[in-house]
Amino acid sequence: MSFKQRLLHPEARLAYLMMLPASLFILLFMFYPVLHVVMMSIHDTTRLGHLRDFAGLRYYNETFSDPVFWRTIGRTVVWTVVAVLVKTIVGMIIALLLNQPYRGRRFSRMLFIIPWASSVPISAIIWRWVLNHEFGLMNHTLKSLGIWARPPVWLGEPLPAFISNLWVDTWIGIPFMALVFLAGMQGISADLYESAEIDGAGALTKFSRITLPGIRHIIIIATLLSALWTFNDFNVVWIMTKGGPAGLTDILITALYKSAFEWLRFSRAAVLAVVTFVVLMALALSYARLYFKGEND
Repeated sequence: MSFKQRLLHPEARLAYLMMLPASLFILLFMFYPVLHVVMMSIHDTTRLGHLRDFAGLRYYNETFSDPVFWRTIGRTVVWTVVAVLVKTIVGMIIALLLNQPYRGRRFSRMLFIIPWASSVPISAIIWRWVLNHEFGLMNHTLKSLGIWARPPVWLGEPLPAFISNLWVDTWIGIPFMALVFLAGMQGISADLYESAEIDGAGALTKFSRITLPGIRHIIIIATLLSALWTFNDFNVVWIMTKGGPAGLTDILITALYKSAFEWLRFSRAAVLAVVTFVVLMALALSYARLYFKGEND
């Protein structure tokens, strides 16, 4: 059967008909918005976001020549790298502890998943109360115990505010990494560890020679997925500090939101959206490549 005959086969026609609703949905709600944002980035726009005059790459030049943009990019990179690194390392340590046999292990695993299972906005709001300078539990505890007589305004000073955002994001994300690593560890045969113990291997040797190689692919995929989420994490930063003070805790996604919905600079926001889309697409393609490679392996 030729290629043309296969395309026109009755079963192929039925497949096209069944794919049509999903294809129309994807075109309407995914590809069209992306195309429209790209068009906005090369056109002047009205206050309502309507396209006006063609502007070419003017808004790209303005954005890329703005020092604030590059500081935001640098802050976003630091935010993503530090958060993902902490989540991965601490998640691995906790997974190793949860993988040990002890009484109450199931209960501790259930308890540990609460930060990740809870709603992100709710968690961020609770931490905003805890870190409040005037009545928050953090400063009250530090003062009461004599640890820090004059603690910083956690959400009102640039560096403490950025660290606070990082802390909340990692606190929410660590359980996911730990549980993914734990699931991978439980898939490793116990016979390998028993054989290593017979050969006189210690805990560090078993970890480096058995555990890490056994979950290597899981670590790579989980880390990439975490980077994808962290880079695009709007909720924590916006709820905790709204990018303040003076925009010094803004990351790319919050700067995009402000440009569009506070300053109504839709063309500038569209440029930031295109940059965000390119980065996220690169991460998503890397994730997909590694995932399907693991499936084939």
